[in-house]
Amino acid sequence: MKSKSVYKIIFIQLGEIYEVFANQIFQSDMYGFIEVEDYIFNKDKQLVVDPTSEKLKNEFAKVERSYIPLNSIIRIDEVKETGEAKIKENKGQVSQFPMNIQPLNKKD
Repeated sequence: MKSKSVYKIIFIQLGEIYEVFANQIFQSDMYGFIEVEDYIFNKDKQLVVDPTSEKLKNEFAKVERSYIPLNSIIRIDEVKETGEAKIKENKGQVSQFPMNIQPLNKKD
């Protein structure tokens, strides 16, 4: 029997790199977005509390569903177990992929 999927989503938000875990992720009906639902945060598994993890937990506490632009996503992994959600500083090494959603109209 296949175990329930857990997804690790890494994306850029306001110049910082977010790494979160969720039970459900799928393509949105809104073009150019993915939907993330049912966030997972480790609850009291560690003795030392990470301030970035607490910030994420508070930020997504009342969120039912997030719509993340495709060009902000760095990576999505299907994992066997969750890790600690965190925010990393983007030291200019990663930037959003420029995305033109509408096709160009070329006039000949």
